[in-house]
Amino acid sequence: MKRLLILCMIILSACNQNTPEIEAPETLYDYDVEERLAELNITLKDAPPPVANYVNAVKTGNLMFMAGKGPTKPEGGYITGKVGVDLSIEEGYEAARLTAIAQLSVLKHELGDLNKVVRIVKVLGMVNADSSFTNHPEVINGFSDLMVDVFGERAKHARAAVGMGSLPRNIAVEIEMIVEIQD
Repeated sequence: MKRLLILCMIILSACNQNTPEIEAPETLYDYDVEERLAELNITLKDAPPPVANYVNAVKTGNLMFMAGKGPTKPEGGYITGKVGVDLSIEEGYEAARLTAIAQLSVLKHELGDLNKVVRIVKVLGMVNADSSFTNHPEVINGFSDLMVDVFGERAKHARAAVGMGSLPRNIAVEIEMIVEIQD
């Protein structure tokens, strides 16, 4: 009996050595991202639904590819018009900032927890503008600045800010992004 007990202890010991330990996910921030949103007086809404035959986001590996979103007003509807003609650069900046909030709403819906954002990798900002307008980066800064306010250095991203002759439903900006996420 004593030999059987010793044998069982040896087997259990060997099993425990081969069992990988489950580690808690790494804490990425020294603050809570969602509390940071509250500090910035930002309230996320339900993720805006796609307006055509596509999905809001596609996850592959540890990357989330976010479909383009436009500037949703808090009271509903979109900010529309051409920046530099119908809207000032400052109004375009605000439109890009509202687009960032729309993207964060989708990202929250997809991830459940914005603290899982490892990095904002790439942003494509499209500005509805006349062909003579050349201040696209100043407009898209509204998006980039808010992302940095929320995620800090992890939000510094590669970016393109380009002009478009038109955008869907005459929205002022459309912005898509790629986000690295924690598994």
